[in-house]
Amino acid sequence: MSEPSPQDVILRPVVTEESMKGIDRGRYVFLVDRRATRTEIKRAVEQVFHVKVARVNTVILPGKRRRLRASEGRTPDRKKAYVILRPGQKIDFFEGLR
Repeated sequence: MSEPSPQDVILRPVVTEESMKGIDRGRYVFLVDRRATRTEIKRAVEQVFHVKVARVNTVILPGKRRRLRASEGRTPDRKKAYVILRPGQKIDFFEGLR
């Protein structure tokens, strides 16, 4: 099986007040593909942003129940990756957002 491209693994960065607090400590948050492993996430971040990753933590967020009139459904489950960079590394993309 071929390795997925970085664009398939990293869906988008999470830009919230809480995630921005972690940037000072070298922690960045991304929404990633549900099937992506920690190793694939690490490789994708290193390829896209040209940094060295120290650690990757992941969490699966269950979908929420939603109603629209008489029908009921669910939003899809999501997966977040907390990427911790090696000391001295930073992602310039996030620097302009703070």
